[in-house]
Amino acid sequence: MSKAKALPYGCIGFGMMSLRQELKEYGLSPRKKLGQHFLSDRNILDKVIRAAGVNQEDVILEVGPGLGEMTLALAQNAKEVIAVEIDSKLADLLREKVSGLPNVKIILGDILKIDFNSLFRETGRPFKVVANLPYQISTPLLFRFIESKKIFSSFTLMLQREVAERIVASPGEKEYGPLSVFIQIFSDVSILFFIKPSAFFPPPKVESAVVHLVWKEDPLIELKNEKWFKKVVKASFCYRRKTLINALKHSEISLPESIELKMDKLGIDPQRRPGTLTLQEFIRLADALK
Repeated sequence: MSKAKALPYGCIGFGMMSLRQELKEYGLSPRKKLGQHFLSDRNILDKVIRAAGVNQEDVILEVGPGLGEMTLALAQNAKEVIAVEIDSKLADLLREKVSGLPNVKIILGDILKIDFNSLFRETGRPFKVVANLPYQISTPLLFRFIESKKIFSSFTLMLQREVAERIVASPGEKEYGPLSVFIQIFSDVSILFFIKPSAFFPPPKVESAVVHLVWKEDPLIELKNEKWFKKVVKASFCYRRKTLINALKHSEISLPESIELKMDKLGIDPQRRPGTLTLQEFIRLADALK
């Protein structure tokens, strides 16, 4: 691989050469297996950073930094940037690119296996996550973020449009499911804007969306009930085409004998489909089953 020149602080690299040219210069090509689609539109990059509200006190966690355009831009605005890259060739290239930036750390690793608690102990403060997430890991990674809430303060994420719409979906919509419920129970979330495939190289087959997410000051459920609540929601949606009562009966949850009577008292019709229950109804259902 050709040597990368360390970029001085404040040099972003957009416009100096196209992504296609830069990849060619370093003998690299996007890896389909890793879902690599590099953001090539500087205007979109600037909008994402503004949406994240990055300031000099922030520690940023970036996922999949690619060629480092976002990393370099974030480094100008944040106290520290920790970028996790699974591609060893890109990680080597990035380390050389940021060698003159003391506030940037490149970690070679799989974000789905990274020890968030260890990173948190090193920095001593919650992360803001700013990232262009590979499509195939976005959903499992979001669930990991939920499980480690105390470590993160906010998220500004580029996601596949379909995933973004699942996150904000309302009861009764076909996109509504466990991810919708878990995200909305714990956070305030919104889709900020959509991105055409042409903004990436290589262009993906679908549109993307930028989502902003911050934890609620007062979550709708108590921490001690969180594990059970998640179990009930997942059990309900495992058979989302069935009625709610049948879905629960086919799950591994041990049900009280009077479950239908209890549901009637809660004002929840046992014959409803799981995807029609509101967040509050799922909370009441989980309490009743417990």
